[in-house]
Amino acid sequence: MDYSIDSGWLIPVRHCLSPNHDERPAGCGIDLLVIHGISLPPGEFGGPWIDALFCNALDPAAHPYFREVAGLRVSAHVLIRRDGEVVQYVPFERRAWHAGQSCFTGRERCNDFSIGIELEGCDYQPYTEVQYTRLAAVTRALLVAYPALNAEHIIGHSDIAPGRKTDPGPSFDWQRYRALLHVST
Repeated sequence: MDYSIDSGWLIPVRHCLSPNHDERPAGCGIDLLVIHGISLPPGEFGGPWIDALFCNALDPAAHPYFREVAGLRVSAHVLIRRDGEVVQYVPFERRAWHAGQSCFTGRERCNDFSIGIELEGCDYQPYTEVQYTRLAAVTRALLVAYPALNAEHIIGHSDIAPGRKTDPGPSFDWQRYRALLHVST
């Protein structure tokens, strides 16, 4: 599948606008892509829970874990589900709230200059083939639209928040992903 970007929106994908975003700081360009992993509840896949979390509509009574996270105000630019569905929550020109306390090459507040892509998954289960294929296709569109992005600026959440975050986890196959991109490191 080929994607394009129009006014900050990935086409053709499902759009589900999250309220959890704001303006990027003046003069701050996009030059970092952060790969995440998410499952809600932890270790479970499918269902409406990720959309609900990113749209501040997660029912804390629906699962005991949701009581811990229902009040968070978080988002990502894009989610790639295990079946390959791609959902965009925040336009790329806006600052999504995905990285939290973070640092990349001495620059803090990675949300300011990054795009966040969530993969539906967890640290201990392999991601699906269709997720790698879609992630590579989305990444290629981003590399075209945002020339400051490059192979050295595609990292995991764990790389910018070590000790605090582990995603996308050891089950994410960076070599496979980069081979699909046709980008070397």
